[in-house]
Amino acid sequence: MAINVNQVYKSVLVVLQQEKRGVLTPTEFNKIATQAQQEIFTEYFDELNQLLRQPQTSLAYADRYALLDEKISLFKRNETVNFNLGTTVVNVPANVQELGTVIYNNREVQRIQEYEVYTTNQSPLTKPTEFYPVYKYENQKLTLYPDTLTGTGVTLNFLKYPSDPKWGFTIDTNLGNYIYNEQASTNFELHQSDQPLLIDKILGYAGVMTRDQLALSLGTQKEQQIDVDGQK
Repeated sequence: MAINVNQVYKSVLVVLQQEKRGVLTPTEFNKIATQAQQEIFTEYFDELNQLLRQPQTSLAYADRYALLDEKISLFKRNETVNFNLGTTVVNVPANVQELGTVIYNNREVQRIQEYEVYTTNQSPLTKPTEFYPVYKYENQKLTLYPDTLTGTGVTLNFLKYPSDPKWGFTIDTNLGNYIYNEQASTNFELHQSDQPLLIDKILGYAGVMTRDQLALSLGTQKEQQIDVDGQK
């Protein structure tokens, strides 16, 4: 389901050539591509918040929520992480965008805030145990209580950040042109259906306004004009 980085780069270069906008080097492309992918990834959650406020359709192929969930599912991960030696602390992977459930010995662990640690541990009613542990999460570290847990670690369910795309290459020693190197490349992790949007965003950063971007720009300007007129 990943979007091939070489296909995207070639599509961008074709449009740039048609528009006589020069050449986008691989280094420039990789930087822009990373930004464009991150924007689309962030937009998933904005769209999700909007959809959750709207009535859902029962039509299978018109279910926008189902499609969006499929896109987000590409970034769902679960990983077992061991406790740091002699502690009940684990280092959370750096690519965690949003932490979901934490599982210890096949039990879901309840999260508490830093200000709740003392009272939770001191109260006989809420004091965590081996069977009902709790955890706090801050500074990329997850601390479980009680600190006498006998397990070796926990399983984390989380959403990861998309890996930075990369169009890897070598340089032809005779002609000096770039040659695609698949082994040194990293594809986009977005859903295949977002390829047109991805190309559109990259072209926008490269200085080419596509028809979709032009329509969006004109629409935004019109909305702003309506707002201004309404305030007169």
